[in-house]
Amino acid sequence: MTDIAWIDHALASARPKAVGALLRYFRNLDTAEEAFQEACLRAIRTWPEKGPPRDPTAWLIFVGRNSGIDAVRKRAKIQALPDEDVISDTEDAESDIAERLDDSNYRDDILRLLFICCHPDLPATQQIALALRIVSGLSVPQIARAFLVSESAMEQRITRAKARVAKAGVPFETPSPQERAERLSIVSTMIYLIFNEGYSQADPRHEAAAFSDEAIRLARLMLHIFPSEPELMGLLALMLLQISRRPARFNAGDEIVLLEDQDRSLWSQPLINEALALLDKALRHRKPAPYQIQAAIAAVHSRAKRPEDTDWVEIDLLYRALERLQPSPVITLNRAVVVSKLQGAQDALDLIDPLGEKLGGYFYYHGLRGGLLKQLGLNSQAREAFDRAIALAHSAAEAAHIRRQIDKMQKEATQPIAK
Repeated sequence: MTDIAWIDHALASARPKAVGALLRYFRNLDTAEEAFQEACLRAIRTWPEKGPPRDPTAWLIFVGRNSGIDAVRKRAKIQALPDEDVISDTEDAESDIAERLDDSNYRDDILRLLFICCHPDLPATQQIALALRIVSGLSVPQIARAFLVSESAMEQRITRAKARVAKAGVPFETPSPQERAERLSIVSTMIYLIFNEGYSQADPRHEAAAFSDEAIRLARLMLHIFPSEPELMGLLALMLLQISRRPARFNAGDEIVLLEDQDRSLWSQPLINEALALLDKALRHRKPAPYQIQAAIAAVHSRAKRPEDTDWVEIDLLYRALERLQPSPVITLNRAVVVSKLQGAQDALDLIDPLGEKLGGYFYYHGLRGGLLKQLGLNSQAREAFDRAIALAHSAAEAAHIRRQIDKMQKEATQPIAK
């Protein structure tokens, strides 16, 4: 007898490679997904009794392919699939499938699958939803709860995304080295979007909180099939360093705890150690890129035992390098925090004021601006910035954090001056 928990894990692990291979064969997302689901149902029925095959992924691809062909034939009113005993006895076929998987460079199947999910014609929310459904195998109700929408609305969102992908006519040929590099960059961005969707959640019981772990799993998968890509190492290192602080980011009341106020003993040292090793390996390639630099910034924080031990000069140099590689008002906004530590609030305010037009709808811009104005004693202007931040908050925790800043500012303003 085969343990059902082992079967669940095997099916989840095989999903990206199997769906990717079935997609290459059928060139249709719906058909590939349905074929894989049918193969999973047959695995659940047969594996507990007969035992698992030598190569579960090859078995799933073989059975899924036959199931998909059968579905096409049924729609065309042709012949049915052979009996279950014939399909389950696939020892020789599994070996053949496994060999051809290696020959066809299966890593491009997975890359193609992820690339299709994050097609540029799709908005970010549809990219994330499609990847979570097709690649990760999350159910529509799970994804709907995470995005706080109805199941029918999420089903429609995913259906529209599939339709746009089909209409776009994504090529299925093996990508060239240049195309592969471009796809890796786009896929990495989508994985980081999934991570941030979960990382922003204050409540660990929220459905979306698990997205961070799923993003890390996808990054590990990508690094496994592209082991020499330093920017994938940087991406994984960045996410591990950020997630290592998860236990300290919120207090018992689900209130945000800023980095400088966190209990650093709660940070996960094993995750930090893994991330630092990955980052060191990436930097030895001497191909600096945005995720590696962001990971290096997070690493400086992780190495500081106390907030006052933080090497702000090093962080400033890293942000300047990041600005040169990837100019962005958000990066300049982040560097302003460093400037406030090194040069004071006024210099930081002078740096971000020109960003108002581009970041006028960005919560963190108004939150930082309010904090800097508060430090300069400009309370009325700080209050305006804080009110704007509250209006733009993405969560109750963010809004509550800003309200505490307002309350603290008002309390300080009413205290008598010591003589």
